[in-house]
Amino acid sequence: MSNMFEHREAWLHGLITAVRPIFAKHGSSIPNNIRASCGFPSLRALNGLQNQRIGECWAETASKDGSFEILVSPTLADPMRVAGVLAHELIHATVGVEAGHRGPFKRLALAIGLAGKMPATTEGDAFKRVLEPILDDLGPYPHAELDARRRSSGPRKQGSRLQKAMCSLCNYTVRVTRKWVDDVGLPHCPVHGAMEIN
Repeated sequence: MSNMFEHREAWLHGLITAVRPIFAKHGSSIPNNIRASCGFPSLRALNGLQNQRIGECWAETASKDGSFEILVSPTLADPMRVAGVLAHELIHATVGVEAGHRGPFKRLALAIGLAGKMPATTEGDAFKRVLEPILDDLGPYPHAELDARRRSSGPRKQGSRLQKAMCSLCNYTVRVTRKWVDDVGLPHCPVHGAMEIN
């Protein structure tokens, strides 16, 4: 299938335009001052499958020009999953980042067909039914999944054999070899779950 969008960001903004009527149907208006990009969120971007942050919405107050900044992880390539993550982040921009995942966020998420726990919503059947024709019109997401287990071309953060893993919430720290992280996954803080390699 041909793609009318050459770049990921153009596709994401095309999707934002296409879902505006869905939000409006439920009494909500997506702000116009939104930038959406494919990029790693600020925290837990490479935590493996569990506890990985795959989207993020920065409040307009964080941007010098008053724009909401939305990031969708480059580890995602499935258009429906990308649409679900983008919709989740658009809800934050629409109801206000300060609302968190409760109250107005939850009401709008359920209304547009997102499902599951609110901090980590998934695409429910109703969402998929509405989005399938939109995604067909947009064409393929012009992106290939980035394997987060592989290193970038940049320098390694730590040269020793043991890697430092730290809980981002309480700073609980352990040392582990890269082999164990690659083979089994990140260690877990006894209180907060998956840790990050520093």
